[in-house]
Amino acid sequence: MKKTISEVDPAWLAGKTVVVRADFNVPLNGAHVMDERRIRESVPTIELLTNAGARVVVLSHLGRPEGEPKPEFSLEPVGARLARLLGKPVVFVPSPNGPEAAVMVHHLPARGVALLENTRFHPGDEGNDPALASFWAGLGDMFVNDAFGVAHRAHASTSGLAEAMEAQGGESVAGLLMATELRFLEDALRAPERPFIAILGGAKISSKIGVISALLTRVDRLLIGGAMANTFFRAMGLQTGSSLVEEEGIDLAKSLLREGDQRLLLPIDCIVAHDLVDGAPTRTVSRDEVADDDKILDIGPKTRALFADEIGRARSIVWNGPMGVFEVEGFAEGTIAIAHAVAAACDRGALGVIGGGDSGAAADRADVVDRVTHVSTGGGASIELLAGGCLPGRDSLTDRA
Repeated sequence: MKKTISEVDPAWLAGKTVVVRADFNVPLNGAHVMDERRIRESVPTIELLTNAGARVVVLSHLGRPEGEPKPEFSLEPVGARLARLLGKPVVFVPSPNGPEAAVMVHHLPARGVALLENTRFHPGDEGNDPALASFWAGLGDMFVNDAFGVAHRAHASTSGLAEAMEAQGGESVAGLLMATELRFLEDALRAPERPFIAILGGAKISSKIGVISALLTRVDRLLIGGAMANTFFRAMGLQTGSSLVEEEGIDLAKSLLREGDQRLLLPIDCIVAHDLVDGAPTRTVSRDEVADDDKILDIGPKTRALFADEIGRARSIVWNGPMGVFEVEGFAEGTIAIAHAVAAACDRGALGVIGGGDSGAAADRADVVDRVTHVSTGGGASIELLAGGCLPGRDSLTDRA
């Protein structure tokens, strides 16, 4: 188990400078933050530190600037939103590293907060450059990783910084958000109350093969939707028309069908259309009635009822991935139905954990975020954790005594 910021003596924090890796990778429209949830989620960690008398230096990436400064990926608008959420000034440092950044952090007042510019403006972040990690570690006395969304990345601002902090004699601990994410996801896998149901969607089997294999050994039922189900249909000898199918994954799907036996549950009907556009004419067909020019774009009403029934009997639920082309209004109904089913199960006392990305967006769109147990901030990290894979951002933290 990894040490968390809650286990650090507040008296020790007074007067110290703490480097916090947050995940402020939020959507922007010009200088306007379109969704502040990821910023809001890290506020409790920052407030815990400043209330204890620490100075806080926040690092984050935003978008994919490919290792060079690009104005459209600047964190300056994020700093303004963070200041509003904290109710206090946030010093924006216009460079992620270098003498200017070091001087501005050095002059940070007690209980002050600084946000450095986008870490990915430096190519050394994604390259896990030891010198860059050492620079960031040198800014503080402790490192707090609160960026679960990039916990599966071995970057200079995540695992590299933790290792550099340890090399200089400091500790690296999980922030409140990171600790919460790990607790819910790890507890759901370690000793789930049964029946334990997992729901997986999305496009490709290959990107989730580790998750499917790992979950099949643990769950009572694994429900599959999204374009991923099309590849399973082909493995069963069914026609899929012009639907998205991962041809190289068909043999893999066949082996998973044998491995999963009765635990793996696939859609029994589908919403099909000839064109992937909102407003296109649709039909509901059985999975063995797909025509040559059909595209399978969502699960059908019988599948929604079947899946909802399975979810309703569950005591532990993990969901990652949409059931259809969720971003197109006409094909979002299956994903929304799953969100409501998970929320209803949680209303009856089940544990329901929803992965990030489209699943989290579906929970928000269905207005059930407050009814489910936990909505993760990290899609990729949650998948890696469900698959039993390595999370460098977690694994590099200080072990609990």
